[in-house]
Parts: sequence; structure tokens; C-alpha cells
Amino acid sequence: MKTKLLSVLLGFLLLGAWQPALAGPPTTIYLVRHAEKDLTPGLADPPLTPAGEARAQQLARLLAKHHPAALFTTDTRRTRATLAPLAQATGRTLEVYDAKNQAALSARLSQEFGGKTVVVVGHSNTLLPLLTALGVAPLPGEIRDEEYNYLFKVKLRQGQPARLVMSRYGAAPQAASANKM
Repeated sequence: MKTKLLSVLLGFLLLGAWQPALAGPPTTIYLVRHAEKDLTPGLADPPLTPAGEARAQQLARLLAKHHPAALFTTDTRRTRATLAPLAQATGRTLEVYDAKNQAALSARLSQEFGGKTVVVVGHSNTLLPLLTALGVAPLPGEIRDEEYNYLFKVKLRQGQPARLVMSRYGAAPQAASANKM
């Protein structure tokens, strides 16, 4: 009986069938674009509009139940304001990242937050490069200027390709100008 059990265990080890069980939970990364911003010409760092503030509240209600271990934002008023309600709901401090260095953020997420959930807020022109840095393929074609309601959920497991689930949240976005970021 012991010999048969040892043979079965050895077979599992050789076939690698045990790896998923030992790999632990996946790292889950939610990526969103900042909510609707004020489009008044000449604003260097625009705030959110009332619709953007409402979307930020919706995001907080949606993601607070996932108990994120960290909240990442670029250093703009609109991204910080998009995450502020979630930070308040979870008691987490916002961590600023460099939107021009997606590789560094991707490395940090995989090294420091394995098996945990994190939320990253970026811009229409930075989220797709970040998805690439996380190993997601294929990518959506673009995030249009008027699209504020995408919710990207990336699941990472060591040794497996990244899994992307795209959804939408909140009210349908209003038309916006051609400003990006």
C-alpha cells in the first residue's frame, strides 16, 4: 500500500500536477482609467467632474469588497481623486507610481504583492502599455478619450500566461474632448 502511494505521489511530482496547488492564489490587479475630468481649457491638472466623482464612488463600492492590499495612482489630481473614495473605504494610503515606467510598476506588483489584490489607476494612454508589461496579450485596440468606464481585471499566476477580463462599471460615459491622459 505504501509503495503504491509513493508511486502515485512520485507520478504527480514528475508530471507537475502538484504545481497549481502549491502556487497559491493568483495576484489580481484591477486597472482603471481615471474618472471623468474637467475639460475646461487651460487647466494644467484638472479635477474630476461631478460625473467623475460619482464614478469614483461607484468604483469604491465595487472594489472595496475585494480588500485591495495596495492602491496605485499617478501623480495627477484626477487619478488621486478617482481612488480617494476607495482609499477611504479600505483605510489604504495611495501610492504614487511613474506612469512612464510601466516595467517598474509591473515588477513591483509581482515581487511585493504576489497572491494579493491591488488597484491601479492610470490614463487612457498608459493603461495599455501597463497591460503589456503585465504580460497581457492580445490587448484591446485603444481606450478612446470618452471611455472612462473600462475595468480591467488581470490575474497573474507564476508560470502561466496573464488572464485578462474586461468589463465596464458605472454609468455610460459622456462624450469628452480629444485630450488624452
